[in-house]
Amino acid sequence: MNARTEPAQAGSDAIARPPLVRELLLVAGLFLVYKFGRQLATGHTGEAFRNAHRVWDFERAVHLPGEGAVQSLLLHGDALVHIANTYYAAVHFPATAAFLIWLYLRRPAHYVWARRVLAAVTAAALVLHLLFPLAPPRLLAATGLVDTARLYGPSVYGDPATDSLSNQFAAMPSLHFGWALMVAVGLIVATRSRWRRLWLAHPLLTLLVIVGTANHYWLDAIVATALLGLALALIHPPHRTETTAGRAQGSLVPAQRDEQALVGAGR
Repeated sequence: MNARTEPAQAGSDAIARPPLVRELLLVAGLFLVYKFGRQLATGHTGEAFRNAHRVWDFERAVHLPGEGAVQSLLLHGDALVHIANTYYAAVHFPATAAFLIWLYLRRPAHYVWARRVLAAVTAAALVLHLLFPLAPPRLLAATGLVDTARLYGPSVYGDPATDSLSNQFAAMPSLHFGWALMVAVGLIVATRSRWRRLWLAHPLLTLLVIVGTANHYWLDAIVATALLGLALALIHPPHRTETTAGRAQGSLVPAQRDEQALVGAGR
């Protein structure tokens, strides 16, 4: 065997992989805690709109580009805005789940790291949602933006006055963007392909979608990036991937065998 021996890699993966049932229960539990925790922030309509005006005015004061410029691009065609709405509604959770599943199967040590980072970012986001309820730009008349999901579909939200299944005043930070950015960072760290930085297209596209559909302000994505950066600074990835560990084992064992064979032949 050479240094890229697959059996060594598979062996190290099997040792590092956490129990499947425990991980399924853990991830499902974290999701449910977040989902129900968001509901605690409902009912703060007045505060959410006051905060929305503050965010909108702050963005203009620091000369951030207007969200309307992105939305105007989407509104050039019904098909384009429909695709953007579909991306917002259908890609967020499946992409993150696929990312975690792939890491669990192929990079167990990185899976544990990524799961911890996502849990930390999500927990911090929940705290901010409770402390700073924020109406999205699609609900703020001052923005001049339209609710593209309501007008063109599909929409994951109902009427804010009667929607009891989701908290529409939890715009900051944007977990759509925060999770998408972590997916890209995680895949860049855990893989060795020369094209791996192309994964950054996922958070970039997500950013354009959440802003263009008027579900988030630029500042929501900026805060999500800051939270993710803090989590990554505190929770470090494994020093080497399982693939690297397997290769290291595979490169040493044959070398040791060759050395022992030469010594035996000398005798």
